[in-house]
Amino acid sequence: MLIYDISKLHLPILSSLFEGLHKPVISIGKSVNGSPLWAIEISDKPGLKEAEPAFKFIGNVHGDEPVGREVLMQLAYWLCDNYLKDPLATLIVENTHLHILPSMNPDGFALRRRGNANNVDLNRDFPDQFFPNNDDIKQRQPETRAIMNWIKQEHFTASASLHGGALVANYPWDGSRDTRKQYYGCPDDKAFRYMASMYSQSHYNMSLSKEFEGGITNGALWYPIYGGMQDWNYIHGGCFELTLEISDVKWPKASELLVIWKQNKMSMLNLVASLVKTGVHGRIFAADTGRPIPGSLMVKGIDSKDKC
Repeated sequence: MLIYDISKLHLPILSSLFEGLHKPVISIGKSVNGSPLWAIEISDKPGLKEAEPAFKFIGNVHGDEPVGREVLMQLAYWLCDNYLKDPLATLIVENTHLHILPSMNPDGFALRRRGNANNVDLNRDFPDQFFPNNDDIKQRQPETRAIMNWIKQEHFTASASLHGGALVANYPWDGSRDTRKQYYGCPDDKAFRYMASMYSQSHYNMSLSKEFEGGITNGALWYPIYGGMQDWNYIHGGCFELTLEISDVKWPKASELLVIWKQNKMSMLNLVASLVKTGVHGRIFAADTGRPIPGSLMVKGIDSKDKC
């Protein structure tokens, strides 16, 4: 297994631009055992608020699914090495704010188990829309609280978490009101299907799945879960999140990691680039002052609202 020390990550395209005024690598919080939750921001203006969409990748939500953390480090290195060399890398760096959290669960990774140091499954620890028994923020794990605060602070447009144990792009809802295993789509179901299909079809073989048609699945139809990060993002953060299962094997051999990275590379790049190439873009200014102002966007026929 390749293990990168994120605190020593070199970001040459960023460090020289701001002379230390804005740090491209920050800790968004700490784990139960005090390990920093390191996040990387890749942009031509890291730390600054711009009229550009923000995207986040999160890996290692489950401690025993470490492939995501390695793939995300490869993504960070590739973007930094190929800025101004590769058109897609340049498009992403100059037109989005990409945030990468390689490990949400460093304690679970160290223990080689699914849960964190308190043995809590972090992807069941978020407040749930159907079962509000876990709505008390004080009862959340520190890793969960860090993610919730981060989402509210950054206002991400879209995101994805990387998991292992299957090969499929999963989208909301993750559970249904009556807990039955059934297709339970959210108001933006078509948009989520588009995002999931983009990832699957850009992948080496995800779309060829014999288990999941087109390599995508609605979470509630696959297996319902409650307290998941994906649904909370959409409801409370206005963030379109996918749950990506990127490897059938949770702990592959080290020699297989670069293969998995190459198989997912274009999927990850296209997913982020889609924020620039698709959707509605614009700015809202006050008529009297000409200054930018907060606003909201509503699409007729879709029962959801995105703040901007």
